[in-house]
Amino acid sequence: QVQLVESGGGLVQPGGSLRLSCAASGRTFSDHAMGWFRQAPGKEREFVAAISGDGGRTLSAASVKGRFAISRDNDKESVYLQMNSLKPEDTAVYYCAQGSAEYYSSTGRNNYGMDYWGKGTLVTVSS
Repeated sequence: QVQLVESGGGLVQPGGSLRLSCAASGRTFSDHAMGWFRQAPGKEREFVAAISGDGGRTLSAASVKGRFAISRDNDKESVYLQMNSLKPEDTAVYYCAQGSAEYYSSTGRNNYGMDYWGKGTLVTVSS
């Protein structure tokens, strides 16, 4: 049974930083791509970033490129999202996701290849 548990959300001022973590269990971690998605109030869930099983490839949404960075530690079976220069429009529930294979779908097909989701952690950017 796959479990994904996010942590690290909270309230941060505009321009600040936050690091989200996601602990995974249930499948061989390094065999699966990982991703982060977010859903703002009243909006649809959107892709944020993804990383391949070996950590060698990453993909980020244009809206966060240069500000957010995804990484993973296969020994700790965890994936991270370092968020810098946060803006009020980054306010959302952030979800960790695990892919069905080692590589994510770079075209975005089938939710970038993700098949399991965590319950989310709330990030609020406000002064």
